[in-house]
Amino acid sequence: MRIKLVGVVAPAARLDPVIADRVRLQAGDMDDGPHLLVHPQCHLSDGHFAGDDEARERAFLDVANDPHFDALWIARGGYGSCRIAERVLSQLNNYAREKVYLGYSDAGFLLAGLYAKGCRVAHGPMMADLARPGGEAAIQRALDWLNTADAATLEPSLRPGVPAVAFNMVVLSHLLGTSLEPDLSDHVLMLEEVSEYLYAIDRTMFHLTAHPAIQRVAGIRLGRVSDILPNDPDFARSEEDIVQDWCARAKIPYLGRADIGHDADNKIVPFGGIPG
Repeated sequence: MRIKLVGVVAPAARLDPVIADRVRLQAGDMDDGPHLLVHPQCHLSDGHFAGDDEARERAFLDVANDPHFDALWIARGGYGSCRIAERVLSQLNNYAREKVYLGYSDAGFLLAGLYAKGCRVAHGPMMADLARPGGEAAIQRALDWLNTADAATLEPSLRPGVPAVAFNMVVLSHLLGTSLEPDLSDHVLMLEEVSEYLYAIDRTMFHLTAHPAIQRVAGIRLGRVSDILPNDPDFARSEEDIVQDWCARAKIPYLGRADIGHDADNKIVPFGGIPG
């Protein structure tokens, strides 16, 4: 399906209107590229959130349930998706199940639940990534994937017929055991993290690898773990050491690194992988 109209919503934190305008201009420069409609809710402000829970829920459903939209692009992360995810998922119609959903970070709560319902979702750049160094490339990658599913936008370790998913570590840890948890059996699981202490990553990996849902994956790949917070005393083990250790304890294959993370180089991972 060729994606022509993309709706943008902010289920967590607020999107800067200047960023939205710049992304629309970038999309407008593409030949036959997708048309972007940014929901006004993206620019609301209610403390940390882009509007209260009801406003964010309503905006998501406005786009998801509207047959005119081919895709829903999540504007940015932050925090808040888990507060509306279950109510959103309970109100989706058949049009919502035909769309493509793109986002990452805090949006993982919604992506997980959508994937569990059989929707087409992907972990990849969001509008707010334009503010990162080199952010124009991240936005173009998302637009190219939405426009033509360009293979050059994809995480390079993906293989046809091999199912895969990607999540922020803490987000995945927090959604396990909830109604949002998808079946990850035989999937390659890619994990990334940002702004955490190494000991917190160690603790999160204990929980992930101890959970039956994760013990059924085909293996784990580690994306980038960026902006690690300083600790005194030094943890003295790298993020890769930590992940390899917990994978070995749980007898989950460690498959190497993945080209995903909270940065402009974040590649796209369609949940379920790419066709065989």
